[in-house]
Amino acid sequence: MFLGLVFLFLTNCDVPDTQEGTSVFDFSDPRNRNSTILEIEGTLYSNSDLDKYVRAILGDDQEALTVISLSRLFDNFIEEKLLLKAARMTNMILTEREKEEYLAKLSEELSAEENQISLDEMETDMLFERLLIEKYTYELIRNIEVTDDEIKEYYDLNRRDFLQSERVKVSQILLETEDKAIIVMEKVKASSEEEFRKVAQEESVGLEALKGGEMGVFEMGQLPFEMESVIFSLEEEEIGPIVESSYGFHIFRVDERFEPKLISEEEASESIRVKILDSKIKLLISRQIEELRMSLVWNFYPLNLPFPYQRIDL
Repeated sequence: MFLGLVFLFLTNCDVPDTQEGTSVFDFSDPRNRNSTILEIEGTLYSNSDLDKYVRAILGDDQEALTVISLSRLFDNFIEEKLLLKAARMTNMILTEREKEEYLAKLSEELSAEENQISLDEMETDMLFERLLIEKYTYELIRNIEVTDDEIKEYYDLNRRDFLQSERVKVSQILLETEDKAIIVMEKVKASSEEEFRKVAQEESVGLEALKGGEMGVFEMGQLPFEMESVIFSLEEEEIGPIVESSYGFHIFRVDERFEPKLISEEEASESIRVKILDSKIKLLISRQIEELRMSLVWNFYPLNLPFPYQRIDL
């Protein structure tokens, strides 16, 4: 029941990939691998524990993290261990069935995502610790509700956010050469929708060719400028001039235009409910972590880390 709550609060840490200013810090250096970096109620955690934590999240990508990203991951590491201690203090346990279902689900997800790290490479104890934290946080948030009045209030206060821009439903025929595009344009410039789709299926090299060239619905800012300048100038069912891009030569057709409109409260209610619920969950867990910081005996030792820890500027 709680498997879907994959750390809604704790994993909201932006961790960039390779970027300028990255450095490699060696968690496995024997000189500091076993150095204590965190102590909670007598339980000690070392650099080797943080290394396992980071690898479980990022795999080998950790080698290109910035100091700031590593610092925020360490902050998350501390918060998770505080929650783990709280879970254990309530005598919460995992059943064998929960463990089996969790491992099966995780294995399936890793296979589907072609993750760099496999389930066999992960430490089972660490996985079960994270599952226990997830179970504990679920118990904290399980009774949170979002009322209809809260949804209405949010909608009324943020009505501007529900103004939907002008949109167009677009189809295209993509050709590799301009000469081919000119020939195809002669075929479709006065064609019906059915004829356009038939030619798209036969001639287009685009991924959407099998769907008769249907690209989808777009608003301004979602496509390259050279395409939008043509597409948004077209009327419904009109076919535009040939447009060259890095992909090739495009022949666009506007299938339908959608005028700007205000999304109704009823249409927006589910997305608003999710947004309010997410906000409430984050606030509750944040408060719980702050309470644990105050009530538990704990300390951390940033000077023992293999990187220069950076605090958050408040």
